[in-house]
Amino acid sequence: MKKIIISSLAASLLLFSYSCDTDFENDVNDVAVTSGSADFSKYVALGNSLTSGYRDNALYIDGQNESYPAIIAAQMKIAGGGEFKQPLMANNIGGFTNLFNPATGAFAGKYVLSVVNGSLSPAPTAPGGALDIITAGGPYQNMGIPGAKSFHLGAAGYGNAAGLSAGLSNPYFVRFASSGTTSVIQDAAAQAPTFFSLWIGNNDVLSYATSGGMGTDQTGNMNPATYGSNDITDPGVFASVINSYVTALTANGAKGVIANIPNVTTIPYFTRVPAKPLAGLSATQIAQLNGGYAQYNAGLLQAKNLGAINDAEYQSRLISFTTTGSNGAIIVDKDLTNLTGFGIPSYRQTTSEDLILLTASAVLNPTVGGGTSVPLEDRFVLTKKETAKAIAATTAYNAALKSIADSKGLAFVDANAKMAQLAQQSGISFNGVKYTATFVTGGTFSLDGVHLTGRGAALIGNEFIKAINNKFGSNLPMANVNSYSGVTFP
Repeated sequence: MKKIIISSLAASLLLFSYSCDTDFENDVNDVAVTSGSADFSKYVALGNSLTSGYRDNALYIDGQNESYPAIIAAQMKIAGGGEFKQPLMANNIGGFTNLFNPATGAFAGKYVLSVVNGSLSPAPTAPGGALDIITAGGPYQNMGIPGAKSFHLGAAGYGNAAGLSAGLSNPYFVRFASSGTTSVIQDAAAQAPTFFSLWIGNNDVLSYATSGGMGTDQTGNMNPATYGSNDITDPGVFASVINSYVTALTANGAKGVIANIPNVTTIPYFTRVPAKPLAGLSATQIAQLNGGYAQYNAGLLQAKNLGAINDAEYQSRLISFTTTGSNGAIIVDKDLTNLTGFGIPSYRQTTSEDLILLTASAVLNPTVGGGTSVPLEDRFVLTKKETAKAIAATTAYNAALKSIADSKGLAFVDANAKMAQLAQQSGISFNGVKYTATFVTGGTFSLDGVHLTGRGAALIGNEFIKAINNKFGSNLPMANVNSYSGVTFP
């Protein structure tokens, strides 16, 4: 697993700015609590890693204890809510020793920060233990399954240990599934919840985006069994399965809340590394690089003159480094016209319309050619075309989620809007503390750049609470965001 480097200066910026403004109106210490028309006696939460409490690239106890459903359940308890059990991991490190893949880093332990040569570097730890089966301690009310896509919640056998090697099941559900043939939604409905939350669908587009667009847009393909792990789910499939889940969960009169999907452009995994990341190149380096790519540029001109590419593509593929400002990194772009017949690779420089992934920070090193003489692989960049696919899918998913919420009388959380607000420089303030989506120093995102810290979970948990109060006339108090944990520094 590659390390992600953060300057020690950035770490010092963790001190938050203060303001007399706050986005929340409720005083968390003085609220007359009522349940309104809702019944919180059996609350069940369904979703993926964001629901489970996954953070720092692992599922571990501290993160689970600060999951947004656990935060919500604590506020519900004041209004007659019942027990809320979570399938806690066996340790506070995460990962699985018997599933760990050192080549990919899959199922390693959580990221931690350490100081290396004057810089802070998030890096994975060794897995904390083997996969443990805890079904006997259930049922569990937090049914967030890390890695799950929308259609996985309804998949029979998704918790069958025998399917792990073939990728047909999920180890996090294997831990507590009631049987080898059940589905997440079946086990949830079997608990007869009086209230539920559902936040699922992030992975239906996020896996495509975090792979640098290495998957395929499956729009028009209604058979998820044929999808690859990084493919974008067809919006029709997404709407159909969400509707079926809500129908099952509300069959006995349960009320609930569902949230929509944030655009990938708002989270630090895609915003931490600037689109033009190469700054401070010397005049000698620039002269050497321009000389090195002169033959490439000449080949492009020949291809254009022969009609193989038009002028617009020719201009976009020209490589030129300058002494003014920052330079774009050289990348491989699979969507460019294939010019291998001319001996020309599919190279270009990044522009402001590209999103360079957080993982690229480990290989963007001009001193060894990373991003200059050695192009970034396609998996490290989400191009404008790929970003458009991700946003189009997210827009379609969110329209379906809003429609289903309205038709079923559910509360609705616009998580997309809240994440967009966090991504702004002004961020969100709570009791004088400012929070943003800035990597590490913003306080809301963990070391993997995708999942929330405890404070981020509390912020989103409060959005659920506000939506519940508005829809069902309850008066659950807001959680005190500042009392939860942020990024842990050494």
